[in-house]
Amino acid sequence: MTTHATSRTDRRRATEARILDSARGLFAAKGFDRTTIRAVAASAGVDPALVMQYFGSKRGLFTQAVQAPSSAPRTSEGGEAGDGEALLDHLLVTLGLKLGGLPDGTLAMLRSMLTDPAAADHARGALDRQIAGIGDALSAAGDAELRAALIVTTMVGVTIGHQLLSLTTLRDAPADRVTALLRPALEALAQPPG
Repeated sequence: MTTHATSRTDRRRATEARILDSARGLFAAKGFDRTTIRAVAASAGVDPALVMQYFGSKRGLFTQAVQAPSSAPRTSEGGEAGDGEALLDHLLVTLGLKLGGLPDGTLAMLRSMLTDPAAADHARGALDRQIAGIGDALSAAGDAELRAALIVTTMVGVTIGHQLLSLTTLRDAPADRVTALLRPALEALAQPPG
C-alpha cells in the first residue's frame, strides 16, 4: 500500500515538474502577458484545471516558474568580505555562464519584467538582494552599495543585450572575450576609491 502512495506522489511531482517546465518555456518565449494557462496545459499534456489546482492562478504559476536558487557571490576562500578579486572572478564567471544561455525561468523574468508590474517587483527584489550581497563584499568604502548596483546593472544590461535583444556584436563575440573586455571596468567599480 505504501508503494501505491509513493507512486501517486511521484506521479504528482512529475506532473507538477512537467507543468513548470512547460510554463518556463512559454513564459521565456512569450512573457507573462502572452502566455495562457491553456497553452501551458496543452504543452504539458494536462487539463487546464489541473494547472489551476496545482498553482491556483497564472500569477502563482509564474511565481513558481521563475524561482531560482539564490547564489551569493563568493568573496574569498574563507568566505570573508573584502576580497575584490575573488568577487570579480565570481561575477565574470557568472556573466560568462549567462552568455552561454539562461534558464527558461530567468528568461521568463527578464522578458516579463518590463510589461508586468509583479514580475518587475520580483526582479527588483532579486537584484536588490544581489546588490546588497555585493555591497557587503565591497564594504571598504561608503559608496559600496552604489558601486555594487553599477556592477549588477552592467551585467544585466550585457545579459539583456545578448540573450533578449540578440545584438549581433554581443551574440557573435565569445563569452571569454566579453568578460575580458569588461574586467577593467568592473575592477574599477569593485575597488574602493583611493
